[in-house]
Amino acid sequence: MTQLTLRGFDPELEKRLRELAARDHLSLNKAALKLMRRGAGLEAASEAGQPIGDRLKRFAGRMPAAEAERIDQAIDRARLEDMERPD
Repeated sequence: MTQLTLRGFDPELEKRLRELAARDHLSLNKAALKLMRRGAGLEAASEAGQPIGDRLKRFAGRMPAAEAERIDQAIDRARLEDMERPD
């Protein structure tokens, strides 16, 4: 594989490179290659532009529909009780 040496990273580019490396658990070298591939149109920026909620889906668990319904019912009952209580 070819090896290149790059110089002249401005502080903002270095910061973004380090952020990408930390976020994606990559070495600085792999993060730089990823950015260069994106810039050259060889790789799509898969998460760029996605709402934060979409990017967090891979960390979220799933709740069975029946359990979600029970929770919703309990919340509704609690709201009714709160509205019926005198201040």
